[in-house]
Amino acid sequence: MKTILSSETMDIPDGVSIKINAKVIEVEGPRGKLTRNFKHLNLDFQLIRDEATGGRKLRIEAWFGTRKTSAAIRTALSHVENLITGVTKGYRYKMRFVYAHFPINASITNASKSIEIRNFLGEKKVRKVDMLEGVSVLRSEKVKDELVLDGNDIELVSRSCALINQKCHVKNKDIRKFLDGIYVSEKGTILEGE
Repeated sequence: MKTILSSETMDIPDGVSIKINAKVIEVEGPRGKLTRNFKHLNLDFQLIRDEATGGRKLRIEAWFGTRKTSAAIRTALSHVENLITGVTKGYRYKMRFVYAHFPINASITNASKSIEIRNFLGEKKVRKVDMLEGVSVLRSEKVKDELVLDGNDIELVSRSCALINQKCHVKNKDIRKFLDGIYVSEKGTILEGE
């Protein structure tokens, strides 16, 4: 059954400006600017003023939408919330080295834009992973064998983690025994608290 009008709204925090141009949403905040394209969704986006509080809101509507379209409203709102969190707090993912015998060596090159992984399972091969745009990788000072990946876009940060994880994939061995690799240990924002 189709619903005539399904809509949801979200508050826009202070210090964040949002522009909407033909389903392309541009969010600008203290940490920079992020854009996201929603042209593949059959939704209406509009910026409105809240009469009660005087604050700004983003409203997403679907006219005569099916269950799938109505579900896409909440998904689009979540994506915009991630953009807002990215330009205000930023995203930080932490990865840990796991090894049983051969210690994994990692060196950060290209001004924290790429990482070279050596001695994985004692192999001579050097695995090089370039970070995606806007993502930086650092060695943790406090914790041994830990990488810290920072960036504004949650998708690019998590995909960079996935690229590192996939490079250290054990082949032709029983993975129940060979647990070696680099795994995500913690996800969060750069500016903690609030």
